[in-house]
Amino acid sequence: MSKIAVVLTDMFEDVEYTDPAHVYKEAGHELSVIGTEKNEVTGKQGKATVKVDQTIDQADENDNDALFIPGGFSPDILRADDRFVEFAKKFVYRNKPIFAICHGPQLLITADVLKGRNITGYKSIQMDLKLAGANVFDEPVVVCGGNLVTSREPDDLPAFIEETKKILKYVKMHIRK
Repeated sequence: MSKIAVVLTDMFEDVEYTDPAHVYKEAGHELSVIGTEKNEVTGKQGKATVKVDQTIDQADENDNDALFIPGGFSPDILRADDRFVEFAKKFVYRNKPIFAICHGPQLLITADVLKGRNITGYKSIQMDLKLAGANVFDEPVVVCGGNLVTSREPDDLPAFIEETKKILKYVKMHIRK
């Protein structure tokens, strides 16, 4: 199965991590939560606490098949750290799948990798996405290039999960045999 890197720190949107993570794990995918230090991080609703598996300094993009960026305030915090920005860039440059929901695309804005890409995000960052050169759509889920999946908010989770599952199925069949 696929190995999915999850970049996460405190103040992530609880369900934007827990719902997809549950589905991915149930399908046999392995998640590796990457943070600034090996500790536990807590969602902004206080409903989810997640153990960090490895620090960003230990993380290697080559060990992962996809990148998952849950929303909330976590992506805004992480994009201030150049190590997370560079980590995300490597997935883009190697055409590996990236799944970002809500404020998740903020990390990609800072990585400067959205020019010409089709994308969506939470309403308050849609202008930022446009200014980063992206083609922004106000839709529940947008898939670009077969490897970038974005959604706007928790209500879009069913569509987001469905599209990411399709890509992970492809990754399983063609990359990790």
